[in-house]
Amino acid sequence: MKKKLLLVVIYLAFVSLGLPDSLLGPAWPAMFRGLHVPIHFAGILSMIIAGGTVISSLFSGRIIDHFGVAAVTTFSVLMTAIALLGFSQSQHFTYLCLLAIPLGLGAGCVDAALNNYVALHYKAKHMNWLHCFWGIGAAIGPIIMSKYLALGGSWSEGYLSVGWIQIVLVVILFISTPLWIKNIEENPTKEGIVSKLSFKKLISIPGLKQALIVFFCYCTIEATFGLWGASYLVFIRNFEPEEAAKLVSLYYAGITIGRFVSGFMTERISNRQLVYTGQAIIALGLIIIFLPFKNALLPGFFLVGLGCAPIFPGLLHETPRNFGEKYSQSIMGIQMASAYIGIMLMPLLFGELAGHVGYGFLLWFIVMVLIIMVYMTNRLNKTVQNKENNIIDR
Repeated sequence: MKKKLLLVVIYLAFVSLGLPDSLLGPAWPAMFRGLHVPIHFAGILSMIIAGGTVISSLFSGRIIDHFGVAAVTTFSVLMTAIALLGFSQSQHFTYLCLLAIPLGLGAGCVDAALNNYVALHYKAKHMNWLHCFWGIGAAIGPIIMSKYLALGGSWSEGYLSVGWIQIVLVVILFISTPLWIKNIEENPTKEGIVSKLSFKKLISIPGLKQALIVFFCYCTIEATFGLWGASYLVFIRNFEPEEAAKLVSLYYAGITIGRFVSGFMTERISNRQLVYTGQAIIALGLIIIFLPFKNALLPGFFLVGLGCAPIFPGLLHETPRNFGEKYSQSIMGIQMASAYIGIMLMPLLFGELAGHVGYGFLLWFIVMVLIIMVYMTNRLNKTVQNKENNIIDR
């Protein structure tokens, strides 16, 4: 029973990760005018948040080893809560940039910690459902924001509401501390596995370079589409900001529903098959969005989210299998760092490109990154399969 309760707490922690991740995109069409900054400055905020996450992900192994998963998770969510409450009170872009630092730092360690914990101690379906709860948070964020915008309120009210939700989650995490301690004591051998290899030696492990590129590409797609999807709808397809926010929410709903369904599908097909299926569904969704019909946007946005659903949790759950449990925590941190480098750089890069070529380039940008991701996923799986075959031959 305690293990099940702990799993519920872990799910709630991922709700807290998803809530702030999806706020900036739908809020930005209303934010940039009041802040008196160019529209592409959203990429700067996104870059700062992701930069903080990269730093904390790279150091996550040492931090978690020293303080434990429970303390790191609770403190990280508290950091994001304080940052979001600060967002709600800020009316100057510089202050938002400063608050974006703890918002990013708060996400990195908890992300790496919980992903590795679930990869080691739970089945693949729980990894999918874990990220399903991230999707729940990510879907709720735009709904909250669009509600305030539709009622004539301010974007700051949306951030304020999400900040207080985070505070409630901090209290739940703090109360659950005994569950985490007990769970760690029950699994001392697995919990104590920490790699002592240097970064240089870790990066030389066969397949890791390909894996890092795949994580980079996936998060580039997820973050760029989530951040600039609303702007594409407003400036290219002539949507109102509140209508665009609802469609972005549908994109995140597709991620959430897809991960819920993927959890059951892991009992029948492998993580690798789910990853390839997700990539094909993203391609289908993009083709539908390309169609010159307004009615096609709803299923298109949903399908892109649905395709994203199994890719990230499937890749994460394969980490111990691909690289061994001995190094999984350190490699998980490196993978998360690579993922967030994609989040940090690519939405900003697209924002700069869109300033010159227009926001209609969004779909072609996603298509190019998707092609690279499919190719590198295939190379990763072949490398790991060859490694496994060599072990069997020996």
